[in-house]
Amino acid sequence: MAAPEAAPALAESPEPAPWAQLAAPARLLLQALQAGPDGARRGLGVLRALGSRGGEPFAWGPVLEALCREEPFTEGPDCRLQLKPLLLRLPQLCQRNLMSLLMAVRPSLPENRLLPLLQIARQDTSPDPDAWLQALGELLRRDLGVGVSIEGVSPLSKRCRRQLRDLCRQLGPGGRKLKLTQSPDPEEAKEEDKEDEDSQQPRERRKAPEEEPASPERERAPKRFRCLEREEEESDEEERAEHESLETLADRGSTLPIQNKPVLGAEPIETGQSLQDAKGSAESLELPKAVQDQVPRLQQLLKTFGEGLEGLEDAPPVELQLLHECSPSQMDLLCAQLQLPQLSDTGLLQLCTWLLSLSPDLSLSNATVLARSLFLGRILSLTSSASRLLTISLTSFCAKYTHPVCRALLGPVLRAPETGPAQTELLCCLMKDEALEPDRQVLMLGQILELPWKEQTFLVLQSLLERQVEMTPEKFNVLMERLCKEGPAATTSMAYAKLMLTVMTKYQANITETQRLGLATPLSLNTTFLRKSLQAALRHLAP
Repeated sequence: MAAPEAAPALAESPEPAPWAQLAAPARLLLQALQAGPDGARRGLGVLRALGSRGGEPFAWGPVLEALCREEPFTEGPDCRLQLKPLLLRLPQLCQRNLMSLLMAVRPSLPENRLLPLLQIARQDTSPDPDAWLQALGELLRRDLGVGVSIEGVSPLSKRCRRQLRDLCRQLGPGGRKLKLTQSPDPEEAKEEDKEDEDSQQPRERRKAPEEEPASPERERAPKRFRCLEREEEESDEEERAEHESLETLADRGSTLPIQNKPVLGAEPIETGQSLQDAKGSAESLELPKAVQDQVPRLQQLLKTFGEGLEGLEDAPPVELQLLHECSPSQMDLLCAQLQLPQLSDTGLLQLCTWLLSLSPDLSLSNATVLARSLFLGRILSLTSSASRLLTISLTSFCAKYTHPVCRALLGPVLRAPETGPAQTELLCCLMKDEALEPDRQVLMLGQILELPWKEQTFLVLQSLLERQVEMTPEKFNVLMERLCKEGPAATTSMAYAKLMLTVMTKYQANITETQRLGLATPLSLNTTFLRKSLQAALRHLAP
């Protein structure tokens, strides 16, 4: 009698969870995150339990990589087969708790794995994206400080900000309202003023003209709230100072000033004053005591590098672990105290070897400061080909910290007026490095597409595109539009002609008919001896 009942049960077996193929620790963690609204707290408990059982920290790298990996699955009534990252296949509750957990354990996460995950979460194409997930992802991106402007921008939706203001009104003691640290939009401010007027009219009719004397309790509470506001404003100023230090202060000792674009409507005097204030705040910074105490030891190590003495330690000194204690502005101060730009090429290679073996990895902000301090000045001062030690140091550092190298070196060097054959040769060598993974090549390409182009840029871009970069059709379309735009100004450029030949031969299958027709005009204007070869390659593209 039991057999007929078992058959329907098998037929109605639930679909396996999206994380069913992951390793046991990852499955256990995601199951805890799906347990309910307190899933993030349960997830922390799982991490503690796994750490105490195995004695080693939870391996976040493979888990984040698996969440970004696209996998085939069927969706919809027609069971259509699609490719979708595992992150977007998780239930919404699990995604929310996962983002909350990532915020709680952010210092222990590998940033080179976290960035692709946040990019996937940001590209969610669902018709009604979850506002909570969007806000958590925005906060994580701000914490990383990668391409996100934090001034005057709130991660909350307008509706959420309106509800928050209403809550602040209710919490305000003595009839006084709490204030948000971020200024609302002008339209929201008008709505708020209108609501204030509507809400004050009934109170004015009910209350007598004279005000009641405030009791000590009513006076004391607003003071506490004002203190909280001042503390929040001070913390915001510290964060902005650290953010500005990457752009204005970390290039101390280099010959290239970072270009700062003034805000529309701002006076030049205000811009200069803000730069002076930022420099003054950096000069007043102090290193953490644990780091300051080890500065003499680090200076002695660097001196040993310069003297070329033997007996250097193979493993990174424990003092380098203290780099994780520094903020970006403090890292800039430490680089100045250690005089890293004056380090010999031998010492540079040894220091880079140690930095690359640090665990956990350096934050992207600190790696940007180090890249600028270690490489930018010595690259711009080259008058002949870079030494083998400098080339190895740069390529190995770039293979691991590609994004910091793009921000601190690739853009500034290609913008610099003093960039010549020596700098171009080194950048071309960097593009040809076999250790540069495909996703890092795309990152390099994106950085070059954002720069103004000149002769040196053509050479560097050709070296990169010879690697047959795996880019999306959208990215390739941006590249083709930029190449066509630069053609009329590069009619006599051999570097541009060689670049166009590389694109038309190595990316022939990617070029559409519209793009082929767009290439006809700039190629017809070319006057180099490669003109006939360019025309032949263009005819070869014809269907």
